[in-house]
Amino acid sequence: MQIMSLDQYLHWTSTSGGKLTPGSSEHRDAFCRMLLETFNPYRPAVIDWPALSSSELERIRALPFWDTAVAIEGRAALRMDWQADNVDDALISDALKLNAAEERRHKEVLHSMLARYRIQTGPESASRRPWNPELGFLRTGYGECINSFFAFGLFELAKRSGFFPLSLVETFEPIVQEEARHILFFANYLSYRRATRGGMRYLLFQAKCLAAIAEQFAARLDMAIAARRKKRQSGVRSSFLATGAKTMAGAFDKRGFLALCLIENDHRMAGYDQRLQRPVLVPSLVKGLLAISRMIAG
Repeated sequence: MQIMSLDQYLHWTSTSGGKLTPGSSEHRDAFCRMLLETFNPYRPAVIDWPALSSSELERIRALPFWDTAVAIEGRAALRMDWQADNVDDALISDALKLNAAEERRHKEVLHSMLARYRIQTGPESASRRPWNPELGFLRTGYGECINSFFAFGLFELAKRSGFFPLSLVETFEPIVQEEARHILFFANYLSYRRATRGGMRYLLFQAKCLAAIAEQFAARLDMAIAARRKKRQSGVRSSFLATGAKTMAGAFDKRGFLALCLIENDHRMAGYDQRLQRPVLVPSLVKGLLAISRMIAG
């Protein structure tokens, strides 16, 4: 895979001096150019996928989420494109189009990997254009904030545990960092839109945000209920848990894993201009849960 130097895609600082006040042209330029100027031009078609042993192939084929992962990336690309066509600001539109292109590339990487390791998935369902493109974008953005936060921790666990060979983990490094850039862009898009909306337009935007957050948490609650029901009916754990979760987690308990996610989230964001807004929803919720947990335990 063609990869930029670490400094090019892990570190970026705006040339604009002073404070990046949300809603200002300097703020808009900064969070858009952060995304545009840290683009990593690797090509999925030339990825040299490492050879895996039979046990490694068994573990990767047993993971139950490949269909979902492909669908999420494809849907995200469409929603980014639709929102790019919906905004009036040319620079924000360009950044959204790049975001969409990177989501499509993630999907291509997954297809390439699935073909290389002969992992079977079901047919992909078509996505419909939402009646409100911005609401669709917000749903995807909040979903990525949730998924990425925990993915950062899982990615580090995969490195430490040897659940996947290091060569395979390193192949996905650019994708994981791209997701960090995406949610950093999203957090600043939120603050910019809030700052440039007044009166009813501000209230309408806030209502969209709340609806998107509620939808994302409701979807994950439904998934948890469905997984628990499936476990009761079958009497066994899901294939992911049965084949790898224990191996990946090692000595980490739930609190240890959440703490690791917080550390990795900060690590992924550390190289970008500190004046930019950081995603706060999921880290704040997790910090609250850990504080309550420590109070109960202590």
